[in-house]
Amino acid sequence: MATSDAPRTASGGAPTGAVNIGVLLPTREQAITGTFDADPLLQFARTAEEWGFDSVWTGDSLVARPRLDPLVVLAAAGAATSRVTLGTAALTPALRHPLIGANMLASLDHVCGSRLVLGLGSGFPVPETEAEFAAVGAEFGGRAGRLDEITRLWRTAWRSHERGAPTDFEGRYWQAEGLDRLPRTRTPGGPPLWLAGSDTPRVLARVAREYDGWLPFLPTAAAYGAARRTLAELTVAQGRPADAVTPGFYATLTVNDDEERAKAELEHYVEHYYGRSLEAMATIQAYGWGSPAKCAQWLAGYVQQGARHIVLRIGSLDPEPQLKQIAEELLPAVRALGRPGGAGASARS
Repeated sequence: MATSDAPRTASGGAPTGAVNIGVLLPTREQAITGTFDADPLLQFARTAEEWGFDSVWTGDSLVARPRLDPLVVLAAAGAATSRVTLGTAALTPALRHPLIGANMLASLDHVCGSRLVLGLGSGFPVPETEAEFAAVGAEFGGRAGRLDEITRLWRTAWRSHERGAPTDFEGRYWQAEGLDRLPRTRTPGGPPLWLAGSDTPRVLARVAREYDGWLPFLPTAAAYGAARRTLAELTVAQGRPADAVTPGFYATLTVNDDEERAKAELEHYVEHYYGRSLEAMATIQAYGWGSPAKCAQWLAGYVQQGARHIVLRIGSLDPEPQLKQIAEELLPAVRALGRPGGAGASARS
């Protein structure tokens, strides 16, 4: 692989053995309830930082699952916080021209003070996403290959200021000249790029070859562990260190000591978010509910299988009331259970 296309080795994750835990900002929840307001989002980010979360994240969708633009929201969150990592979970690059995307992300990297991590997705395979692509004139077919090419173009642009680095890009789908005219990133080589994907052989091969992190939402810890081990082997086969790729994990949970009420709230949330049942979505995504101790035990199963940066989506249309309980009870429990020899080694998967 050419130097300009190579992924970073510093991938924005936790040190080996440590576990980072982040939380998703409720931009989609605002859209569902019709309560668009930036101030609560920024307060949510400040509170998450104050209460010990390691990162805050936001999703991306134009018309399929509408919400405020993630890059604008993270720019404001970057100014409102000082410590937490700021990430997209996940950004859909195809919705923006890649040169505009390269410029916006370089700008955001400066605003965030090199705290930016970009979780990227090629688009969820449902009719709503296909219609979203059509709305902006993007091709839905071959979207995985297009995503990989956009990331190569971005890296070429972000490294074009280095001595001897190429300033032009010639790809299958995109061509560009004079990329060194774009602003350089604050982070050398650009922010880390993670692939939000599943555990299929093709996805794992792409992560091992192209990306700095992996952000799946696999329903069981056993499946996660098997895929993570395969990913480490593939990464080494690409000539990269086994730990070059940050093993992330995206989970949705609803915390309530009354397990039945927790599940009911989560079902209500999923139906409004996706227009599908919890039973259907739980076959492809990771969902947990119940007391903080039970949810911590569930998450610790993934940590024991190698997850090192967990992104939590609170499964409620009013997530803020759960934030403090998660911070005070669940975060320390997951970090403790995730240590070698912790009780999480026997957590259900």
